[in-house]
Amino acid sequence: MRGISFLFMVLAALCALIGMAWGIAMSASGDHGMFPAHAHLNLIGWVGFAIFAFYYHLVPEAAETLLAKAHAALAIAGVVTIVPGIVMALTDRGEALAMLGSILTLLSMLAFL
Repeated sequence: MRGISFLFMVLAALCALIGMAWGIAMSASGDHGMFPAHAHLNLIGWVGFAIFAFYYHLVPEAAETLLAKAHAALAIAGVVTIVPGIVMALTDRGEALAMLGSILTLLSMLAFL
């Protein structure tokens, strides 16, 4: 695995590790208030990125396109904005970042399609 598929797999594993640590911290503290952000990190970051990694690995000609690079940029930007955005929304500090992250994530899936 190399190129964009490797990038997605490394980011998937990183999201999984952060998600696991976050889940353990929530469990240890007894405060599960951030579970929606934790769930989005795990689902979009770990599961979504791993699926993208396998697809681009299995279809290498797709991985070489400009669209694949745009997809990666949108997907990464989506995760790094939606997760803190959800945290902000849950702590009553505004929903704008979560909304932006949602749009970026939607656009990344559209690019993948």
